[in-house]
Amino acid sequence: MSSFRIRPRFREELPLKGSDYVHQLKAAIDASTEFTGMVSDNYAVIKIPSEERHYWSPQLALTIEPYEEKEAVFIRGLYGPKPSVWAVFFMSYAALGVLSLFVGVFGLSQIMLKKPAPILWLIPAFAVVALVLYLIAQAGQKVGAEQMFRIHHFYEGLFKDKVKIS
Repeated sequence: MSSFRIRPRFREELPLKGSDYVHQLKAAIDASTEFTGMVSDNYAVIKIPSEERHYWSPQLALTIEPYEEKEAVFIRGLYGPKPSVWAVFFMSYAALGVLSLFVGVFGLSQIMLKKPAPILWLIPAFAVVALVLYLIAQAGQKVGAEQMFRIHHFYEGLFKDKVKIS
């Protein structure tokens, strides 16, 4: 499951009523000593127990969309770190993008005024920082890979269904 994707995801359709799916999922999480989580009518999260959880521990967020006319349920699953970890990386990338934009505009305006623009050297530096952030995220994903596999196998075992990660 570890790859260039930052947040692996899957989609599947199961021949169950939405309420049956939610009930089975809630019962399995409550019965499990290996996982904790929260289940509501349209959303669920499966997590590693707090005593095993670390900064890079993944969780599985499930969006539940029942089809009333087909008596089926459409599930969207998203593996990722805690939302706070994801937010730190997202905001770092956004800040680097905004800073690059401002530096680029200022540097190009200096060039148009026929002045030296050494500030433009910051753009490659920001690109290096973005690459370092990406590599840190990949390393963190590797640290949490075993827990992600455990969550994935737990989810697959609930409905005896093989789920392809995309």
